[in-house]
Amino acid sequence: MRRKALITGLCWLLPAAAQQTGVEPIRPSGPIYLRPYEATTVPPVDLANTGRMRILIQSGKLYLTVHDAIALALENNIDIENARYNPSVMAWNLERSQAGGALPGVPSGASLSSSVASGQGVIGSQQAAGISLPGLRGGSSGTANATVSQVGPVTPVLDPSIQETDTFGHRSNPEPNVLLSLVPNLVQGLRTYTGTYQQGFLSGGTFNMTYSEHYLNENAPSDVLNPSVAPSLSFSIQQNLLQGFGIPVNARNITVAKMNLQMSDLNFKTQVTGTVVNVLNTYYALVADYDDLGAKQDALDTAQRFLTESRRRLELGALSQLDVTTAENQVATSNLALVNSQATLEQQELQLKNLISRTGTGDQAIAEAEIIPVDHLVIPATDEIPPIKDLVQRAFANRSDLLVENGNLKATEVSNLGTINGLLPSAGVLASRSTQGLAGAPKVANIPGVGTFTSDPYFRGGMGTALSQVFQQNFPTESVGVFGAIQARDRVAEADYGIDQLSLRQQQLLVAKDMNQAQVDITNSVVALRQAKARYEAAVQARILQQQLLDAEEKKFNLGASTPYDVVVEQRDLATAQAAELSALASYQSARISLDQTTGETLEANHVSLTEALTGKISTPSSLPQPLPPVPAGRK
Repeated sequence: MRRKALITGLCWLLPAAAQQTGVEPIRPSGPIYLRPYEATTVPPVDLANTGRMRILIQSGKLYLTVHDAIALALENNIDIENARYNPSVMAWNLERSQAGGALPGVPSGASLSSSVASGQGVIGSQQAAGISLPGLRGGSSGTANATVSQVGPVTPVLDPSIQETDTFGHRSNPEPNVLLSLVPNLVQGLRTYTGTYQQGFLSGGTFNMTYSEHYLNENAPSDVLNPSVAPSLSFSIQQNLLQGFGIPVNARNITVAKMNLQMSDLNFKTQVTGTVVNVLNTYYALVADYDDLGAKQDALDTAQRFLTESRRRLELGALSQLDVTTAENQVATSNLALVNSQATLEQQELQLKNLISRTGTGDQAIAEAEIIPVDHLVIPATDEIPPIKDLVQRAFANRSDLLVENGNLKATEVSNLGTINGLLPSAGVLASRSTQGLAGAPKVANIPGVGTFTSDPYFRGGMGTALSQVFQQNFPTESVGVFGAIQARDRVAEADYGIDQLSLRQQQLLVAKDMNQAQVDITNSVVALRQAKARYEAAVQARILQQQLLDAEEKKFNLGASTPYDVVVEQRDLATAQAAELSALASYQSARISLDQTTGETLEANHVSLTEALTGKISTPSSLPQPLPPVPAGRK
């Protein structure tokens, strides 16, 4: 009870685990001394779509503005949901690093079962006198803990470690020399209680406190104390002076873990940005597909009207069958183009559904719903682009991927503190102090031919007497020492340091390369944006002129001054001009999205809150206009 009360009191000194709420793992809320041994609750994954999806599906149609598409992706996209776990993982890694040290070892129970204190009983007396007989083992043997090595000095275990070991034993030893025991078979009853407290420090030092208590009852008539108890209390402090010395070295893993935790937000921003860019490109590609479908439908309607007119003239004898066949071929070509456009639209629609939902087409309501994009592709009349120098500066300040690379570079430099410190020799200072006691029931020992002996009255008593001797420090032992070790060539540490420095230089070059590439990407995006706008303006003029040419050719055909072949050629040229206009329009929108991405301003440009993205709960309501817009023409 006395030892358990001591351990319970020390447990109250352990730091309490911080409480976490929301979607984060939930720590146990039991008594403070039990929390470290209870499991944390991690909520199960949620594979259901948010209610926003059901609101936007009306009459089998999924009406979407671009902001609604982004909001659905932030709430439901599985890649973003997966990325939400990373900050929690980094937080747990930080907590693991704050504990310090390598993995704790496992004590050997077999080495503790037969231990007795020095001077206690027959075997303890033999040990105290320096006598060792075959088959008699009074102390522990072998190593008590396994060790785990790492590159560079190992940080001491920073979490307090409390260990209690209780052993009970019965032992019979044949005595080849009965001079001390006076019996041919020494029978002992043993009880050993050992409690240790260990604490490491970031300075590179460790503190150990050990309390042990030995109880011995044996059948030796020569004992003047039997049964006897022998408690002891010891303290030791050790501090590294060269290798493993200093807070920066021992805290390097904690520092790196803190940096990784900070960069987890940047990594999450990178994931959100990538998903939003994907949603924007897919959404506007779907808008372009709808426009293309409408253009293909108009071309088919025009070809069918021309075929009807050609057949009417065939009946009147104004055209030949070959002219009608030419018109029929144009209808077939236009119908094939319409079918291909419809297939492209459906594929784009499927891709967008997968981006904005957790179930994809696994949900029947989503699988059967047609996506109706509300926003359209529009090129502003004026598009003022800041100087490239300003855009580059904004990219360096805003792009999360570049910030993460620079953060990783700094983390590597911090981590390398361990390898450079590992080049130093091992040296340290240690000090220890211990005190012990001994007490027991007095006995009279009659040794034939020698005499009668009794115990010193000072040692007569029970555990109270022995503990009084311990705390009064009647039998102290003190020691102070230094230790040192020099590796003759130290090639392992030198190689580790060389490898780390070379890797650091390579990492610095990669960061510089990515910085340069960012400038190239920004320049290319600006050029692409300007060229797309110029191509669009030229394509609009070409489409208008081609429409005029087709109208003029149809008029000539109606007056008998043109052939069906000439009209069909103009129809095909108009379809090509319309496709070129839509392609230029889509290219402009893609270049605009790419420029925002290369400058790191995608989220700001689309009013995305990173805090709401992290929680998966978007407070902005749907911006869907009322009444609902009509379904685009051409969709079958």
